[in-house]
Amino acid sequence: MAETVYKDFKREEMEYQFNPRVTVTEYPRLAVEREKASEATRAKLKHFRDVRYGHGPRMLLDIFPAGQAGAPVQVYIHGGYWRGGSKDAYSFIAEPFVEAGVTLVLLEYDLCPQVTVPDIMRETREGIGWVYTHIADHGGDPQRLYLSGSSAGGHLVARAVSHRWEEDGLPVDLIKGAVAITGVYDPDPVLHVSVNEDIRLTPAGAREVSAMIHPPLDRTPLVVAVGMAETRGWIGMSRDFFALCQERGVECSYLEVPGTHHFSVSGQLGERDSLMARTVLSQMGCLRDAA
Repeated sequence: MAETVYKDFKREEMEYQFNPRVTVTEYPRLAVEREKASEATRAKLKHFRDVRYGHGPRMLLDIFPAGQAGAPVQVYIHGGYWRGGSKDAYSFIAEPFVEAGVTLVLLEYDLCPQVTVPDIMRETREGIGWVYTHIADHGGDPQRLYLSGSSAGGHLVARAVSHRWEEDGLPVDLIKGAVAITGVYDPDPVLHVSVNEDIRLTPAGAREVSAMIHPPLDRTPLVVAVGMAETRGWIGMSRDFFALCQERGVECSYLEVPGTHHFSVSGQLGERDSLMARTVLSQMGCLRDAA
């Protein structure tokens, strides 16, 4: 009989259920399309690229300022299973936000195996703190700071809203709202898929970084989103995380996005009238209906 290693999944199922680059066969094409779209966006919109927020090689961020001062701020954290991905591939999401009067910040971080997942969590918190302290220099309002991220970025969002910011000398309610998109909330499956060759999580390490063991505090409104075309494993993880947030008294809502898989659900952020873009902008109070 095949061994069950996580929930009701057998060992031979894990790669399909929890490695999206295996599941979504069109990923290479989508990655090329996003790079091209991001290059076009950078050529079109004013932005500040590779602004340093820390000492690590990839502790950089890009800022796409809104057209007016005092704009609300959306910080987006990319995914890539903590071992890949880049802010440069997400410039394409900037246009709907800038059009809506939002300053968009794309946050990058160092990657496994050069650093650990706890290191990445610290780096992204440092980046968020940097944005709060410095974004007014770029026309953003630090009192209206929001957060979103997908996949590993969704995990980092979840752990950011579980952090006690006052311990860093920052406001308790630093993050006014967050959208976690198809996050790796429970790292236990990572122990059973090939990506862990780079991530190098141990069972103890998985417990340390888990958003299921260290859930959000009841300070920040949260949306938990997932694509309806994702695998049963990913959808189940999102549902479990949402249920836990509800149990902990977090103001949260759950969203399954029709017709989207692990990569296309975050890609919707670049489409002005998509459900995902409208969800993020609505949380910020910046939703502008199409004419």
